[in-house]
Amino acid sequence: MITNRSNISKVLIVTFFFLMAVNLAAQQKFTASQYQEDLRFLQENVHKNFPFLFKKTTAEAFDTQVEKFYKAIPNMADHEVLVGFAKLVATFEYGHTVLGYWEGIIPYHELPIVLYQYDDGVFLQGVHKDYEAALGAKLLAIGGVPIEEALKMMRPVVPAENESFVKAYGIHYLTFPEFLHAQGILNEMTTSVVLNLEKDGKQFEQKVEAVPFERFPRQYGMVVPGEDWLESRNSSTTPLYLKNLDKIYYYEYLKDQKTVYVRHSQIMDDSIQPIPEFYAELFDFIDKNDVEKLILDVRLNGGGNNYKNKPIVTGVIANNKINQPGKFIVIIGRRTFSACQNLVNELHTYTNAIFIGEPTAENINFYGDNNPLTLPNTQMRAFLSFAWWQDKPQWENRPALYPQIATGLTFEQYKNNEDPALDAALAYSDTNFIANPMTYFTELFTSGKADQIQPEAERMLKDPSYQFFDFEAEFNRAGDAMLNSEQYEEAFFIFKLNTELFPKSANTWDSLAEAYWKSGNTAKAKELYTKTISLDPDGETGRHAREMLREIVADPGKQ
Repeated sequence: MITNRSNISKVLIVTFFFLMAVNLAAQQKFTASQYQEDLRFLQENVHKNFPFLFKKTTAEAFDTQVEKFYKAIPNMADHEVLVGFAKLVATFEYGHTVLGYWEGIIPYHELPIVLYQYDDGVFLQGVHKDYEAALGAKLLAIGGVPIEEALKMMRPVVPAENESFVKAYGIHYLTFPEFLHAQGILNEMTTSVVLNLEKDGKQFEQKVEAVPFERFPRQYGMVVPGEDWLESRNSSTTPLYLKNLDKIYYYEYLKDQKTVYVRHSQIMDDSIQPIPEFYAELFDFIDKNDVEKLILDVRLNGGGNNYKNKPIVTGVIANNKINQPGKFIVIIGRRTFSACQNLVNELHTYTNAIFIGEPTAENINFYGDNNPLTLPNTQMRAFLSFAWWQDKPQWENRPALYPQIATGLTFEQYKNNEDPALDAALAYSDTNFIANPMTYFTELFTSGKADQIQPEAERMLKDPSYQFFDFEAEFNRAGDAMLNSEQYEEAFFIFKLNTELFPKSANTWDSLAEAYWKSGNTAKAKELYTKTISLDPDGETGRHAREMLREIVADPGKQ
């Protein structure tokens, strides 16, 4: 715990760290062979009991990392071994599959700051009062390493399913000196870390003293201000998504907008009112009042018990007043995870929801629910997932559920209590935004307005609201469907359009070449495959183009 910088406090700090040193010296020291035995135990159990986790990595890659780690252990400090185990478990890239480093069997420290990655950089969203001058400062470098590089160097330690997970849950790894040193961000192990900061247009250095790990007063990733902790947001007002955080869920009627707003931040019953009762009351209110829109905000929701999702999903489905295009908005974000991923998957499948905000922190289909595996010597625990949650067909699996309307958040917006996601949700109607671009393009094509497709696609590509819609992949998929049904003219139209929208993409030219090849125009196919190779000489698409050229040459009957 951090104290004031009075003379008495200094004495207490010295005494505290002296006692900590004595305590650590008295602790059992694990030998290299004990660590290695634990590593073999983990390796064997993964292969025997959790082989299904080899989905994003391979057993061969896992074993290669194990052998490299095994050989390095004799020359590693304890904290480096800790991070080595954390990195190994993180290779499975499932957020529920993680080493329990927080249990403190191998001690580590934490800087008394709370970081948040906004659209315009990483900022000190909260700090202990001893570092008030750094509150709200932008983090430029840590230990002399630029923050962008430090994030990349720490990335292998984070058991992340996608980049949203890293932003929400992985950012805090940058506050652990032992992890910073093990990953090469700090040149030497020290609990005194220098941060390069920028605030009010001025750059400065701030030395921060780490403390033995403790649970700082955080809620949903952000600091809770109090006697010892400071928050950078203007506290004169509070945005709806941060109101009533003592409640798991609450709703508020926005009369002027004829909208009901719900913030739901865990999939579990609040002690005041269980989920079924809350949503029964909510939908009764909607039916009896002048309500035209429901906004469900789950951007802070890290999950819970997904068997409690049913009243929410069925309630929306049954409410004809709300389950209409443009009437039901769901705000998602970087902390939308676990059982809440199941919730948004079901809402996406079964309702007319429009999703606004940031991508979720979980894959659409994922491994959740973990079992702890206790390593025999150190007693560290690896939490390994065993339950495969598949809410959607495998071909619909993606790294995240992406919003149809993308909104971010700058530090100034956060500081001033602005909420772009809620603003977009309130402004949304099915007449001012195209929720399904491919359906729209298909309607243009079939109604004889094909000439409007390219300018409309170019307009959307420039609109940041559509940043998570993969236009290239969707056009390519549509072209493949035409090609497979031998509708060559339609396929040519789509693939040519894709090359004009994405002229530097080898994949678009490869697809157009394939269309010419299958239609019998091998001369044009050879020309375009050659162009594909020039755009991707060393990549997978270029390799495929070379194979196709060899096939064309080997089959002169098709020349």
